[in-house]
Amino acid sequence: MSNGTSIHPIEILLIEDSPADVRLTREALREEKLYNNLHVVTDGEEALAFLRREGKHARAPRPDLILLDLNLPRKSGREVLEEIKQDEELRCIPVVVLTISAAEKDIVSAYNLHANCYITKPIDLEQFSKVVKSIREFWLTIVKLPPQQG
Repeated sequence: MSNGTSIHPIEILLIEDSPADVRLTREALREEKLYNNLHVVTDGEEALAFLRREGKHARAPRPDLILLDLNLPRKSGREVLEEIKQDEELRCIPVVVLTISAAEKDIVSAYNLHANCYITKPIDLEQFSKVVKSIREFWLTIVKLPPQQG
């Protein structure tokens, strides 16, 4: 699943409330021509419903990778990360924190909550695209992801 040669698309869950960042992420992944499905939710509560396959997300696929913004409405990214990593069914899904904050306390907090990595979003559009491409290259090409369950 991690090398792009899988029969099944890579399932990516983007938890992001900024329409501009969603669009940029979608475009950067499309440019790479990686066989993937990008699912987008815009707040923390919807993210957890997607991951737990609740309500309108009952048929949601299990993500291979989660891209998580920390600053979300309804439930913060920190709370979402904490719940993911405490859930036996979800904890092995890699979570990449992709957020505007470069504050040391946010970085330390995310790693203490078992984020797999922390990336500060660049404001420049070209740099943002490079960051998404590097995430794709590392997490979906180099890293061996855990197998799909359930």
